Amino acid sequence: MSAVLELAEVSVRRGQAILLDRVTWVVKDGERWVVLGANGAGKTTLLQVAGAQMHPTSGAVGILGELLGTVDVFDLRPRIGVASAAVAERIPRNETVRDLVVSASYAVLGRWREEYDDLDHRRAEDLLREVGVMRLADRTFGTLSEGERKRVQIARALMTDPELLLLDEPAAGLDLGGREDLVSTLSVLAYDPDSPATVLVSHHVEEIPPGFTHVLMLRDGAVVAQGPIGPTLTAEALSATFGMPLVLEEHDGRYAARRKRHHRG
Repeated sequence: MSAVLELAEVSVRRGQAILLDRVTWVVKDGERWVVLGANGAGKTTLLQVAGAQMHPTSGAVGILGELLGTVDVFDLRPRIGVASAAVAERIPRNETVRDLVVSASYAVLGRWREEYDDLDHRRAEDLLREVGVMRLADRTFGTLSEGERKRVQIARALMTDPELLLLDEPAAGLDLGGREDLVSTLSVLAYDPDSPATVLVSHHVEEIPPGFTHVLMLRDGAVVAQGPIGPTLTAEALSATFGMPLVLEEHDGRYAARRKRHHRG
């Protein structure tokens, strides 16, 4: 498998703050990674570097065979699908779901004067069907529930047939039903061999979809642990990541964590 993302000793500093601290990480084609960590751990910064939205202060970043800093990022970004709160904030609330997805072909938000052919429209409809929201195609983005918006964003992120898919806390703000619907959708994508290499950022192990293959755990911008999810995602590593004693349980490919209780003697 070829590498789609390679970070070597990558650090990001803003003034005295170290947002990423010498992170070395490789994502290969076909892999599905979840990045775990508390608020301020560096997860979103890592995703911005991976999406060619931010250059590191030091270290080297290879994205889809190109070295960041030596390539025009505007050529690179269309090859990367991104779903995040930052993207969602820029979506016009009166944009129809159908137009929102198809307009990803031109990397624009808000239909203007672009022309799309039948192939574009068919692909947009296929993706909306795949993520379970085809019934919403003619609704406007502003009328959707939070869970529906998240799934529409994922369809848009897949529209250009990206080689790398980046999902920044896709389950944030969802109720239990919305989260479970989204986890199910992401699990279907994870098991699809034609889906791109995927990186999903989360605070919560409960949001890890079955089918995700690897985990990267961050604390204070530094890597605590990384590797195949089975042997790497342990109570010990999770406790070190979040700075408290945690109990981790796994059942049918789903995880749950809670604070370890101290028994009084």
